[in-house]
Amino acid sequence: MGRVIPLEDARDSSQSLKPLLDIVAEDMEAINRIILDKAVSDVEMIPELAHHLIDSGGKRLRPMLALAAAKLCKYQGNGHIRTASAVEFMHTATLLHDDVVDESGTRRGKKTARMIWGNQASVLVGDFLLGQAFKMFVDVGSMTVLRIMSNAAATIAEGEVMQLAAAKNTATTEDAYLEIINAKTAALFASAAESGAALAQRPAEEQAALRSYGKNLGLAFQLVDDALDYSGDSQRLGKSIGDDFREGKITLPLILSFRRGTEDERQFWNRTIAEGDIQDGDLERAIALMKRHKAIEATFERARSYGGIAHDALAIFPASREKDALQQVIAFCIGRTN
Repeated sequence: MGRVIPLEDARDSSQSLKPLLDIVAEDMEAINRIILDKAVSDVEMIPELAHHLIDSGGKRLRPMLALAAAKLCKYQGNGHIRTASAVEFMHTATLLHDDVVDESGTRRGKKTARMIWGNQASVLVGDFLLGQAFKMFVDVGSMTVLRIMSNAAATIAEGEVMQLAAAKNTATTEDAYLEIINAKTAALFASAAESGAALAQRPAEEQAALRSYGKNLGLAFQLVDDALDYSGDSQRLGKSIGDDFREGKITLPLILSFRRGTEDERQFWNRTIAEGDIQDGDLERAIALMKRHKAIEATFERARSYGGIAHDALAIFPASREKDALQQVIAFCIGRTN
């Protein structure tokens, strides 16, 4: 499955992100200005709600990938600034939509927009941000980038529908789960990375390599997120441990625990997840079952494997500061296992 990134390569995940931050720092200042400008509207609620999420402390990893990929491919111009800004707007729009679909109460330690302004406003402002994103893609003037990002937008929406269909369904397979996160999460990582090569009009094999890098990085990122929901630190995560359990969300730790468990254990999962009958102590039992069947450990291991594939995808590029930074991002994503 490719080179497995070991945990010892990623113990200080914040340091692993520093090379990328250094490379894109100046461009990110320009992106922040564009984001503030494009979130403006005469409709008062739109900037209020948009800034609630934009200012909530996200690392803006996806736009940084677009910037670094463009620099890796020696792109000359400023289209990568607008492209990366639009990528962040797409991501913000999906978060607003996600929180409505998942009925989430908090994100990054703050109340979700839907809890303050309601579901309807969250969906509509998400649509506004998505519209702004595509106006920026059009301004970039690259039909290739517009095609890549249009395909990503459709794929992300499909992923959301697939996740909705799989909600509370304990019969969901690992293959089905991977298909969901590939669409819902990895697609935007893949398109952000690929856009850099597309802007620079690099050969098809380089565009494909960056697409593969982004896709597998995104899979690793989501797998770690799903594992941390049952094993992480709530203060660091910005959300309560067990949110996925309470929402009946089907993720890999649950799928593996269900498959590997006894009949009695499967009845427990059906009661809590399929029927939504969660009682005192059920979350603690769920985590104990996951540990017993090494489901959390296996999820992290799969993340490291996808990280290895992402690492190998960059092999066709010559050594450079940008290549090293993109490789270090893999360590950042899986290093959150600590």
